Amino acid sequence: MRRSERIALISKTLSENPNKIISLNHFGQWLGAAKSSISEDLDIIKNAYKVSGQGELTTLPGAAGGVRYRTKRSAKQINAFLEDLCNTLQDPKRIIPGGYLYMTDIIFSPEYSGTIGEIFAQLFIDDEPTHVLTVETKGIPIALMTARALNVPMVVARRDSRVTEGPSVGISYVSGSGQKIHNMSLAKRALPENSRVLIVDDFMKAGGTARGMRELVAEFKAQVVGTAMVVTTAEPEKKLVEDFTTLLILEDIDTGKGQIEISINDKLMS
Repeated sequence: MRRSERIALISKTLSENPNKIISLNHFGQWLGAAKSSISEDLDIIKNAYKVSGQGELTTLPGAAGGVRYRTKRSAKQINAFLEDLCNTLQDPKRIIPGGYLYMTDIIFSPEYSGTIGEIFAQLFIDDEPTHVLTVETKGIPIALMTARALNVPMVVARRDSRVTEGPSVGISYVSGSGQKIHNMSLAKRALPENSRVLIVDDFMKAGGTARGMRELVAEFKAQVVGTAMVVTTAEPEKKLVEDFTTLLILEDIDTGKGQIEISINDKLMS
């Protein structure tokens, strides 16, 4: 097999298995090449990723070592994506009666949700999450893409427990905006004790649901390492959760004028 063919296959394998350590022996046996040749191939791929800003390749020494690919975009690339997302969401046609913002097509788009998930993974990779948690239903695509980029399991908190998932742990929490009591449950076997959990959701107003997920994680004797939102409203300024990361801030929806004011979180990359 020619080097160009090996490089194409190695790159495809690495990008399809982010944050997973793959041994050089695996590539050598699969592609019928010496380890020294695979190392040279990886140097070329590593340099290409670095120059293009499409990812980061790390070689880990030792018997259990290998090579690992992680998504890593520059601040400029992330900002360009978020600007495009802002422009898309500011379309007046997205205003729903009652002053709501239609986001479902964005959230369920593989292109948008995939990139958002990779950004969240890049922001929280150093916190070493072992699980990604969301609540049904619209947060699922974003959480799944984040879990894929981190190469960890995704778990979903349900509004109602399901008999098909076995015994579950449930809590009641108060929504921050409507001050209504809601229920949330998670199967006992879904989250091991001492897990490191990254909470992901599509939208946050007052933070009641996010706080509910944090309380649910505590019931499993696990640790929340971060809370990530796609869009958070500017008001109320004080949320029920203090430590969270949001990509975009919804400043205002003027139904009379048909205007949506949404901006990039300028503290995101700091």
